[in-house]
Amino acid sequence: MEVGAITGYIDVAQVTLYVFWIFFFGLIIYLVQENKREGYPLHTDSLDPAGRREIAGLTGLPKPKTFTMLDGSTFQAPNPANADMRTLNATHGGRESTGFPIDPTGDPLLAGVGPGSWTERADVPDMGLDGRPKIIPMRLDEAFHVDEDDADPRGMPVIGADGETGGTITDIWIDPGEHLIRFLEADVGGGKTALIPMNLAKVEGGRGCVTVRAITGAQFANIPALAKPDQVTRLEEEKIYGYFGAGTLYAIPGRADPII
Repeated sequence: MEVGAITGYIDVAQVTLYVFWIFFFGLIIYLVQENKREGYPLHTDSLDPAGRREIAGLTGLPKPKTFTMLDGSTFQAPNPANADMRTLNATHGGRESTGFPIDPTGDPLLAGVGPGSWTERADVPDMGLDGRPKIIPMRLDEAFHVDEDDADPRGMPVIGADGETGGTITDIWIDPGEHLIRFLEADVGGGKTALIPMNLAKVEGGRGCVTVRAITGAQFANIPALAKPDQVTRLEEEKIYGYFGAGTLYAIPGRADPII
């Protein structure tokens, strides 16, 4: 037999190749399982929570792991106990079967389905490394200001997709760590203030207004409110983005109709 041969048919190089294949296959299984720590187990999209089936995939779920967060709290993932078991505010638009479209019930912008879906995140502010909330109104941080060459939206009316005024911009909410504007705060009437996602708003300095095409002027009054005037929680962020997301399809009846 040649040097390195174990038998007449097997040599060291061949064994090494087989060991590598087994290792690589195990690595893929491990990585796929680790990728399922958040968002799993999946559930079928039945409107009735009792009719939903759990889907974990061929590789199954990894063993639960406990993570210690920056504030000292703990978070376990995956955790089937955190499954979203809400009854959807919708009815079947066609056959009552998975894959068929659903129609929201009640106010479609608040139904929490379709483009207006939101996740039950923790009802606490997202905190930065300095122990402060990541997103704060500019009135709480004097280190930030609007550049003199840019249009300051504060005091401008906010106009909806129908050309109607929905309120007046009163402040700017910033992310100091990222130096970004996250929301515009608006007085929408009735003593209520609401947050408008900055990426859905357009500050038009020439016209002296802020335009938002996602919703109509009258719909600004129903934007999910904040529990505290100077902070926004993760759950509140989800509901606000869900409201405007739903508006992109349901704010005006014609948006949900086929183009042709």
